[in-house]
Amino acid sequence: MDLYEYQARELFARHGVPVLDGGVASTPEEARKVAEQLGGRVVVKAQVKTGGRGKAGGVKLADTVADAQARATDILGMDIKGHTVHKVMLAVTADIADEYYFSFLLDRANRTFLAMSSVQGGMEIEQVAEESPEKVAKVAIDANVGVDRAKADEIVAATGFPAEVADQTAELIVKLWAAFVAEDATLVEVNPLAKTPDGRVLALDAKVTLDENAAFRHPEQAELVDSSAVDPLEQRAKEKHLNYVKLDGEVGIIGNGAGLVMSTLDVVAYAGEEFGGKKPANFLDIGGGASAEVMANGLEIILSDPAVQSVFVNVFGGITACDAVANGIVQALGVLAERGEDVSKPLVVRLDGNNADEGRRILTEANHPLVEQVDTMDGAARRAAELAAQGA
Repeated sequence: MDLYEYQARELFARHGVPVLDGGVASTPEEARKVAEQLGGRVVVKAQVKTGGRGKAGGVKLADTVADAQARATDILGMDIKGHTVHKVMLAVTADIADEYYFSFLLDRANRTFLAMSSVQGGMEIEQVAEESPEKVAKVAIDANVGVDRAKADEIVAATGFPAEVADQTAELIVKLWAAFVAEDATLVEVNPLAKTPDGRVLALDAKVTLDENAAFRHPEQAELVDSSAVDPLEQRAKEKHLNYVKLDGEVGIIGNGAGLVMSTLDVVAYAGEEFGGKKPANFLDIGGGASAEVMANGLEIILSDPAVQSVFVNVFGGITACDAVANGIVQALGVLAERGEDVSKPLVVRLDGNNADEGRRILTEANHPLVEQVDTMDGAARRAAELAAQGA
């Protein structure tokens, strides 16, 4: 889960990382009040989970309270790379003598944690790494050891931080690591990490990504979720413990196993080219427990998407046999009917693997008018795309 900057700043502050005072506002009037509390001169920053805010006009300086209200009026409602600005963060301004970059992240490729830092801050680190790779230090972190002051000093030396800020930077790095570990983050990033004219080192920006797999250890992090930024269907699916992602297409997808579902997305997209570019409408992995309730919940979510014109149920029986899946489909359709749900979109079902013949027999005998069976994955994908085109 990516945090907004104001949330990340508050997280940093809780762990002793030096940040400037600030506040968040959803209206120009609220922005004015926050600016008054902060003393008038502030920076107003759009709160969106994407980069490029400054270039898009989403970061503006305000010299007075009235300016802050006006700048918030300008920024609220902006579209930045497809993200609508609903909130702005206002923070005390600081003069900057030098800008640096620092982050801790999960290095998946090397199965370790990594510290990345540079004395070339204030710009995209990817650009620095490409144009001047020697200016980006990368130091592997042993998860069993972590980052103490000695390791922080090693990172400072590898980066080439100036001697006059070395001690402060090392202390800040230790605190950032504490935040990284305590919050179960996969990324903490500061850009810029700034040196002020009076010699202080401050985190002027904050970016944090939390590991949602560790959410059970952090019930307090539920408050950080911005429901307004979450697709309503994805939110409903999450409440039903479904692994669902909304996509921009017309063919609803249900499969058991992430690999199979990913392959299904590909074959549907390929088959859909023949029928006017029909595409998958979602990713939905029901896993191994394809019970009637799970199937009903999955179908309910998919069928409630107005963009869906057909549904492709693609199951390879393994631990959960195909006959159990078939019974789940039949019962799920009954459950949805009892709930009063509008079940009117055609379902194409492909069953293979454990007890596939019995599963097909169950669906054949059920003879549901909306269910059509196709033996092969490619054939089923083509039929689902065709039905989606007919229902458009």
